[in-house]
Amino acid sequence: MSMSDPVADMLARLRNATLARHDTVEIPFSTVKGEIAAALRQEGYIEGFKIVRNEPIDVIRVKLKYQGDLPAIRGVKRVSRPGLRVYSKASQLPKVLNGLGSAILSTNRGILTDAEAREANVGGEVLCHIW
Repeated sequence: MSMSDPVADMLARLRNATLARHDTVEIPFSTVKGEIAAALRQEGYIEGFKIVRNEPIDVIRVKLKYQGDLPAIRGVKRVSRPGLRVYSKASQLPKVLNGLGSAILSTNRGILTDAEAREANVGGEVLCHIW
């Protein structure tokens, strides 16, 4: 069965797994989702991830991060979606919770966080906000 918005599916799986206090969650693999997982690890929202090559379908196994009883991922919001794409110029990049959260963007230099995009002075499609 095909999926109309695989990034939203990834974010929903992460949110549901943290609410259920799971240690890991498996997400169907794609290159974009792998780059998003790398950005989440770099920002400290997950402990790590591993691409598991299975016969029927490859998956990304994400190890979730907790600070005591609280998950590192407190909230996730999908911004740009297939029915309504949202783009931002380098000078107008969003600040999530006044800089406490992160925005993940798809740019011509790959998947970047808002801080990396500001430093590189590039804009792009705002995929999601995470805090």
